Amino acid sequence: MPPSSIIYIRDTEDGIGIMNYDEAIEYIHGTQKFGSKLGLHNIGMLLELMGNPHKKLKYVHVAGTNGKGSTTAFISSILMEAGYRTGVFISPYIQRFTERIRIGNDEISRDDLAELTGFVKSNVDKMLAMGENHPTEFEIVTAIAFEYFYRKKCDIVVLEVGLGGRFDSTNIIDTPELAVITTISYDHTDRLGKTIPEIAFEKAGIIKPGGKVIIYGQTREAEEVFKTVSAQKGAVLYRTDFDSLDLHSFDLEGQIFSFDGYKNLRIRLLGRHQTKNAALAVKSVEVMKKMGWEISEDDIRRGLYNTKWPGRLEVVSRNPVFIIDGAHNPEGAAVLKNALDEYFPGKPLTFIMGVVSDKDYNKMMETVLPGCRRMFAVTTDSPRALPAAVLAEKATKYCKNIQISDTIEMAIRTSISTSLPEEVICAFGSLYYIGIVRDYFGL
Repeated sequence: MPPSSIIYIRDTEDGIGIMNYDEAIEYIHGTQKFGSKLGLHNIGMLLELMGNPHKKLKYVHVAGTNGKGSTTAFISSILMEAGYRTGVFISPYIQRFTERIRIGNDEISRDDLAELTGFVKSNVDKMLAMGENHPTEFEIVTAIAFEYFYRKKCDIVVLEVGLGGRFDSTNIIDTPELAVITTISYDHTDRLGKTIPEIAFEKAGIIKPGGKVIIYGQTREAEEVFKTVSAQKGAVLYRTDFDSLDLHSFDLEGQIFSFDGYKNLRIRLLGRHQTKNAALAVKSVEVMKKMGWEISEDDIRRGLYNTKWPGRLEVVSRNPVFIIDGAHNPEGAAVLKNALDEYFPGKPLTFIMGVVSDKDYNKMMETVLPGCRRMFAVTTDSPRALPAAVLAEKATKYCKNIQISDTIEMAIRTSISTSLPEEVICAFGSLYYIGIVRDYFGL
């Protein structure tokens, strides 16, 4: 890691503040103590003090339970190929904090992050002096991203929701060019609701008056919510119909499929579900074309093929085959299980699993573990991590060969050194430790 440089941050009212990259990261993560509060008052106040940079940008706003990161990646890649200066905001990151804020494929620099964090902090201090609440970590990161994209004069920002939609900090924006909603399933039920309609209503919060929204074709009860909210807000609703999606071939190099008149589209992301996320991206940019955005078929083809999204059914080793996947809820686990069955029928499977304690890990294990050869339980790098010993005890109901590993690295080494011929190893359960696995393989 290169040494941190010192950046001088000028504030016309309060003089000069100084912050380097390490101090910026310490400040950002230090705000975790203020919790995760859904609501738009804090972020609105902070951005107003900053001059409302978010109001000077155009957006594609992406929400959903699963698939929103992949869909964000596909859409932004297509817009890049079309020549647009494209900002990308995602969460969480896998290996580096700077992954969360990008222009094109270029992450925000350490120096820019340090400077912008200092700028945002100076405005947080003004908020506190006014008697306002301290913004949360996600609110601060969102504000940094808006200011960065504004300063860098982005043509369009593909903005991934952090949690939910209605009261997520990213929803402070006005009507976007397009609101995109991916699959809806059960996750964060303590904050988003315990039924599909309740969760869909929270996601539908990104639908704005007079806007355009495109949804992933899904359950009738979720779609009815989107139709109702769109009608109430005078928004135009588009639905992605997968009836025309035809998967021609797949292997560890990628997939070829046709969709809605486009023949032999190629993606390098694995799993049948990714063809649907790609199809949603295609329909999204088709709507944008109707609005005047110049995007050619070649842009779509190149954008899909060049899309990279680490940590999602990613092959990090071929001998033995070692896959990492960020599946962290029951729907994600079901998608992972289907993909493994499709790509590796009859092969012995070893899982490395680590989760945070507020996930439905029992349902995840019930879906994935039966029939596997063994499982390594690990503790993720998160304050909310479920201890490996607790996970292992729960896992015995679904798998008879359970091992507890002191470290994630040890689980990787042991699983590889004791693997059988043609065995497939899969690390999953949380993005909080997938980055450690990527680091292990030098990625």
